[in-house]
Amino acid sequence: MAVKQTAGRDSLGEFAPKFAQLNDDVLFGEVWSREDLLPLRDRSLVTVVCLMAQGLTDSSFKFHLMEAKKNGISKQEIAEILTHAAFYAGWPKAWAAFRMAKEVWNDDEVKDAKSEHAKGMIFPIGMPNEAYAKYFIGNSYLAPISNSQVGIANVTFEPSCRNNWHIHHATSGGGQILICVNGRGYYQEWGKEPVLMTPGDVINIPVGVKHWHGAAADSWFSHLAIEVPGENCSNEWLEPVDDETYKKAIREN
Repeated sequence: MAVKQTAGRDSLGEFAPKFAQLNDDVLFGEVWSREDLLPLRDRSLVTVVCLMAQGLTDSSFKFHLMEAKKNGISKQEIAEILTHAAFYAGWPKAWAAFRMAKEVWNDDEVKDAKSEHAKGMIFPIGMPNEAYAKYFIGNSYLAPISNSQVGIANVTFEPSCRNNWHIHHATSGGGQILICVNGRGYYQEWGKEPVLMTPGDVINIPVGVKHWHGAAADSWFSHLAIEVPGENCSNEWLEPVDDETYKKAIREN
């Protein structure tokens, strides 16, 4: 089966049409398509090693790593391939290659871990929490559960993800309740010891209290965030929870 490629024409079709045609039709359309002589998996292996040997760990290298993964090379195999090639191509080049390979192959681990975490609760993980991403270190997800009477959302944190220090304000009522529904995480108020949260744990957060919450370093973490009704409710987002504060919370738990 012929390998179809349009990158040449997409990027250089007008500027260098002959180069684009050779790239798409000859290199990929003919050479890469000769699977009867050398399978795609083996061609990916050869290409990755050649590019690494030249120190070309750019976007083209990432493309070929992704193709290698698509063509059946596992994470364990790419690690062994790059380790072997390091002795012949150079140790610094291997370091650079490993950084990019780790990024490509770790995508599956994140997806698998997310899927496993989702199986452990009845609430959805939801979509990436883009609206509040600037107030988080790491990736989080948000799934609205109730938008009337009482606002409830399921907030999910990837390992080590946490939100900034923040304060809930209200002229009357207000505050927030957290209920852990899966995984392990932490809640900490300013000037107090951090609290480990596991499924079923409930945290009541009054207005005016500076605090943060997030996942353990080795676990996904989900909690329901219940907004306590009040008047003139608002959130005041403050400084990020630095690594030292976060690591101290982990050590103490």
